[in-house]
Amino acid sequence: MADRDTFLREFRGETLGTVSAQSSSDEIFQNQTIRPILKLQNDLFIAVFINYVNKNKPDFFSYSVEKKLLAIENSIQKDIKFRNSLKGIVMALFTLEEYETYIQNSSSLNKRMMNLLIERLKSQVQLFEVESDSK
Repeated sequence: MADRDTFLREFRGETLGTVSAQSSSDEIFQNQTIRPILKLQNDLFIAVFINYVNKNKPDFFSYSVEKKLLAIENSIQKDIKFRNSLKGIVMALFTLEEYETYIQNSSSLNKRMMNLLIERLKSQVQLFEVESDSK
């Protein structure tokens, strides 16, 4: 398992965000683990979200930008199955040690994880414009 853990840490890359002596354990986990995974998996998250809206919100691509932003947030916050699927995409790239840390405070870390993912998708809302042009 050490080989897997080493591979995952190297594959994901460096810490994103600031980690200092004043950082909480959740903030450290967020910046050392969650952010690099979200960055690495970004293209997959975009594809998964496009698939989700094609199946569940077929008129999504005709929404105004404001309505798209709200739909992104609501889809992740209110659709439990979809949210759990997104969490799985992140958790699959945890090391065993990170998983042990995660399960100690999963509620708080899930909240951070989903908020970061929502903001990541919202910041790329223009990609969902391109999708509507190709249909």
